[in-house]
Amino acid sequence: MLKAGVLGAGHLGKIHLRLLKESNKFELIGFYDADAKNAKAVETEFGYKYFNNIDALIDAVDVVDIVTPTLSHYECAKQAIKKGKHIFIEKPITNTVEEAETIRTLVAEHGVKGQVGHVERFNPAFTAVKDKIDNPMFIETHRLAEFNPRGTDVPVVLDLMIHDIDIILSVVNSPVKHISASGVSVVSETPDIANARIEFKNGCVANLTASRISLKNMRKTRFFQKDAYISVDFLEKKCEVVKMKDAPEHPGDFDMILQNAEGVKKQIYFDNPEVEGNNAILDELETFAEAINNDSKPIVTLHDGTEALRVATMIINQF
Repeated sequence: MLKAGVLGAGHLGKIHLRLLKESNKFELIGFYDADAKNAKAVETEFGYKYFNNIDALIDAVDVVDIVTPTLSHYECAKQAIKKGKHIFIEKPITNTVEEAETIRTLVAEHGVKGQVGHVERFNPAFTAVKDKIDNPMFIETHRLAEFNPRGTDVPVVLDLMIHDIDIILSVVNSPVKHISASGVSVVSETPDIANARIEFKNGCVANLTASRISLKNMRKTRFFQKDAYISVDFLEKKCEVVKMKDAPEHPGDFDMILQNAEGVKKQIYFDNPEVEGNNAILDELETFAEAINNDSKPIVTLHDGTEALRVATMIINQF
């Protein structure tokens, strides 16, 4: 079992602590939090060992799980990597692209592995259909959330939209050609609602909307490709695949047939895969353990995290 330590014991950090404790791939050694009062409260309530020195915790583990505020990701990761430790780092990978590039260089120099916590890659609704997504040419995403003061220290693009940016970059095999975007600050000092249009060199267009001042929560993405429409509901963990094929010569009474202006007939049918329940955060942590143990490539690499941040930064710079 890999010895793991967590940096940061806030809302998400406590979830990571619990899951690492339950996992059979990790041995949870303890945690460090800069807020000593909060750290001692967590230690008292849950029994996790609190290290009052960040270096002492890093020295005691094989894997450092970084769940601190984004501004401190870079320094925490740098300290861990220079001590030869593998790093799991929450999204966004760092505060700037330059920091992310440095982290990637350090990981290569020290021969350790890194993974970024883009948890929606492990959402069962997405994993159920990702193999069916083939060269999509139009993608539309809506990620809407009710207002929550937690996370408003960063623009909604880094708080919410970056999830969808990462998903899109993982399925569109083409460089970004052009980005246009707009954002509005309503209750925060940074934009609370944003829309972005990403054009790729292969002709694919992605239209993304993110809001943290909505009256209801929504996390939906729709992929349109040749002869197929794929819908993923990340919140409800549901998916739908609608496909078209050449219509049979003698269609059945209940077959859905469309005929275009040229007289070509297509049959519409549903190919909905089964969505198996999982804990996405546990899956991302345990697949990272497998990548370390098997010396294989993590599912969400530091490169992936860097590119998601790069596109997010390009969007923010349009505001």
